[in-house]
Parts: sequence; structure tokens; C-alpha cells
Amino acid sequence: MYKVTATVFMIVAATIPCASADDIDDVLKLRDTKNILPLSQILEKIGSAFPGTLLDVDLENEHGKIIYEMEILSHEHRIQHLKVDAKTGEILIEDDD
Repeated sequence: MYKVTATVFMIVAATIPCASADDIDDVLKLRDTKNILPLSQILEKIGSAFPGTLLDVDLENEHGKIIYEMEILSHEHRIQHLKVDAKTGEILIEDDD
């Protein structure tokens, strides 16, 4: 399980650098129309494979596909970079520092 202690607004705002109200509305629309899974579901899905502390998460549109980009600090103190399909929860790229 990840250490995530933020309100829904803060989680949404954290997914977009310098998020404006319009950006937050766009993210909420994507989630409400089932075009993306809520971040909490993504974290549940990957939690056992990548335990640690969530350091950063961004929501990006890459070539028409919406991706959660994440940095996780593992229990071994390594930073893991993940790209996860925001609609399916499929891990697309996994990289350790």
C-alpha cells in the first residue's frame, strides 16, 4: 500500500503541473466518463509489484493515449519510474534509477 495522504482535489492537482481549474475539470471529466481509472485504483493494481512511497505522479497525453507517469521510492531506496495506461492500468514502462 502506498503512503498517499491527500484529498481528492490535491491528488488531481498533483497530476498536472501548475493545474488550473480547467485542467482539474478535464481530469475529472476523463475519470467520470471512464476514460481513465482513478489514481487510487491504479495504485491498488500496482501496489504489490511496486511497494514503496509514491513520490510523484503526472497525467500525460502521449500520442493519444493517456498515461500516468509515476515515481516510487522502493523499500530498497531506489526510485522506480513507471508509465501506466490510465484507462486499463497496464504497466507500459518500468525503469529503476
